[in-house]
Amino acid sequence: MVVERQRVKEQDKIERRSNFEPVESNLTDEQIKLEVSRCLNCKNPRCVQGCPVNIQIPSFIQAIKEGDLNKAGEIIRQTSMLPSVCGRVCPQERQCEGNCILGIKGEPVSIGALERYVGDNTTAEVPEIKESGKKVAIVGSGCAGLTAACDLRKAGHKVEVFEALHELGGVLRYGIPPFRLPRKFLDREIKNLENMGVKFHKNVIVGKSITIQQLKDDGFAAIFISSGAGLPKMLNIKGENLNGVFSANEFLTRVNLMHAGQPDSPTPLRVGKKAAIFGGGNVAMDAARTAVRVGFDEVYIIYRRTEKELPARLEEIRHAKEEGIIFKFLYAPKEIIGENGYVKAVELEIMELGEPDESGRRKPVSTGKFETVELDTVIVALGTGPNPIIQKSAQAEGLNIETDKRGYIVVDADSRATNIDSVYAGGDVAPVGESNAINAMGAGKKAAKAINEFLNNK
Repeated sequence: MVVERQRVKEQDKIERRSNFEPVESNLTDEQIKLEVSRCLNCKNPRCVQGCPVNIQIPSFIQAIKEGDLNKAGEIIRQTSMLPSVCGRVCPQERQCEGNCILGIKGEPVSIGALERYVGDNTTAEVPEIKESGKKVAIVGSGCAGLTAACDLRKAGHKVEVFEALHELGGVLRYGIPPFRLPRKFLDREIKNLENMGVKFHKNVIVGKSITIQQLKDDGFAAIFISSGAGLPKMLNIKGENLNGVFSANEFLTRVNLMHAGQPDSPTPLRVGKKAAIFGGGNVAMDAARTAVRVGFDEVYIIYRRTEKELPARLEEIRHAKEEGIIFKFLYAPKEIIGENGYVKAVELEIMELGEPDESGRRKPVSTGKFETVELDTVIVALGTGPNPIIQKSAQAEGLNIETDKRGYIVVDADSRATNIDSVYAGGDVAPVGESNAINAMGAGKKAAKAINEFLNNK
């Protein structure tokens, strides 16, 4: 009998527009049994090759088949301490599932759903640690920082994490909405690290509160910079300084971290009737779906190419459509029109696709036609860049950390070492390849391995 790929149950598309509860639930126990039966346990598992942190996928699936869920959890946590996170936010369709051999003629094994199920239903054991007596500082508590902290602590080093915000988790906390990543699972993963002995410092801006040189002077034998990329890229068009214009980074941070969508929030959000999000990636989808939930009547995704070129995950696009978000393709913002200092409308340039650009996608070109759409809120989701605070403060101390022309820290692709002795960097502040949670975790693992070797040879 051919077993079909099992589907998770989703919250009703109308009801979920008004709450931040998880859209997807876990597979049931019976569905788990059916889904693991689909795995062929390949001798040459392409799924593992597609995973940036090399989770031994067939092995943990085999453990589920044998009825040993705790063993499955142990196998996953050998390489990833964030299974509940990765099972929800990783682009499995381009990585592990995208490499599954079943996907050649049919549908791949639902690896993400299986990992999520194992993560949610097992507890991480505190490993026995032999202390090395050496200290490592981690700058940032996002995916890369948490992963590096875990591996370095397992290696016996004293690890301290410095987080600029008042809550831990980095972009997992302020960028990804709770309807995609429930906070209880993120909190639990962080608590596991605290149980291992990782020490966290909140409200510490490295480069302001303390500098790289001061960390060195305080006895940290190595430093891993994983401060992310929180500097928004804007449109640079007329009207961008009007009230009602947000970067997606600010909008999501205010709602996810500051709870600005709630009426009793100390930093309330001015909710209008119509919002437009410029961009087509996952962040744009998160911003649009969040805008629906905080009370906007109409929400638009405005994208300068066609639906075929949308970079967001297909699942996120589908969810956005189900939640009533309106997609306007082949439009680009020309000017934001204001009235009394507030956004009133946006003038859109109508585009068409021309020849492919350097990315391989057909380049949008103007048709010379325009359209005006009335709205009161604009959210710009065109990506982010690295904040230069750390680099500039280090430079003032004579530590000239090498950066590229866009401001990203330059690192060795294998070790994530910078040009400064004992200083490493990874994640969105020093990207190598696609910028996402699992690749940032991969960077954290590579940096931890290199730092451990450096400390053992020192």
